[in-house]
Amino acid sequence: MKKSAIETAKHMMSLRDFEGAIKLLQSRAENYEDSFDYYCTLGIACLYSGDAGLASYNFEIARRIKISDTRLLLGQAAIFLRRGDTERAITYYLEVRDRDPQNQLAKDALEFLRSIHGDYETICRYVDSGKIEQFYPPLGPNPRKVAILVVAAILGVFFGIFAVKVVSHIPHKPASIRADLSEFALTSDEKQHPQEKDISENLVHYIMTDGEIKRAYSKASQCFNEYNDNGAQVEINRILNSNATTSIRQKARLLMSYLSEQTFDSLKENYTVEQVKKEPLLYLDCYVDWSGRIANEEKYEGSEKFTLLVGYEDQKNVQGTVTVELPFVPVPELDGSRPVRILGKICIDGDKVYLQGKSVYQNMKD
Repeated sequence: MKKSAIETAKHMMSLRDFEGAIKLLQSRAENYEDSFDYYCTLGIACLYSGDAGLASYNFEIARRIKISDTRLLLGQAAIFLRRGDTERAITYYLEVRDRDPQNQLAKDALEFLRSIHGDYETICRYVDSGKIEQFYPPLGPNPRKVAILVVAAILGVFFGIFAVKVVSHIPHKPASIRADLSEFALTSDEKQHPQEKDISENLVHYIMTDGEIKRAYSKASQCFNEYNDNGAQVEINRILNSNATTSIRQKARLLMSYLSEQTFDSLKENYTVEQVKKEPLLYLDCYVDWSGRIANEEKYEGSEKFTLLVGYEDQKNVQGTVTVELPFVPVPELDGSRPVRILGKICIDGDKVYLQGKSVYQNMKD
């Protein structure tokens, strides 16, 4: 069966023939006018070829078709990283990590950004040397090197057997439970001048004084050390939407990448529906433990959506309503006639607040 132009282009890209892949795809543009895969693949090929402008253009078209693809998010994050727009790059890498917690590329990119503290000169050196490509969407192995890799893998297996026997006798050093945030402490200059001088280009929701910015950052760090990640997230959101300097916002964004996914047991600070609906940006990405009853249940392949009537366990008072999305496989069987408890992450779509469900509890006994 003959391969499509996109499949052929992907194979050419695996051989690192990016110019050939671009020419092939551009010659078939009229056949793929509404194809997300076409524009995303073309954008990645342009990115590797060094044409960041054309890559960005194709990624923007792909995003209008499909907004939540991991390859696209990694591609756009790489564009922002190349430009030195580290704050937006971090945002995209965090979104990748949120959708795919095991994504190693997002983890490596965040660790890189932490290590350089957003230094633009370091990023320029990575771009000039080509090292920046390690943060591009992966292409997979080069078929021409498969034979070498197979031989190396065979040798690695034999070595691995020996290594396991040796390493298994070495006592494991316990890992640190919480990261050391001393490297994220505000510099003397940031403490003296925490406010951005020109905020005309930023959408600012909280105008804060010097003292308020420093207290918010200090509280975020304190909450993190106390394992109160919700409290830390609120202060981080306050800073990100404020008139704090770019460097302080960037440090807050990096601090956010250390926060852990919450559970029913680890949640230390809960928020009400009224609080969240009043200031959604302040509670974005926080976790909440809400209970009530479900309505308007819709099931899809691998996901479920319903309205949670918060506080309606006793069928007397409704504190508020919120849409809940459960990206679970398999989709859980919930009984609408019984109370349900939801642990969810607060998300915003336009001007609407919804919960991305993480855990569900429902007692099925009378």
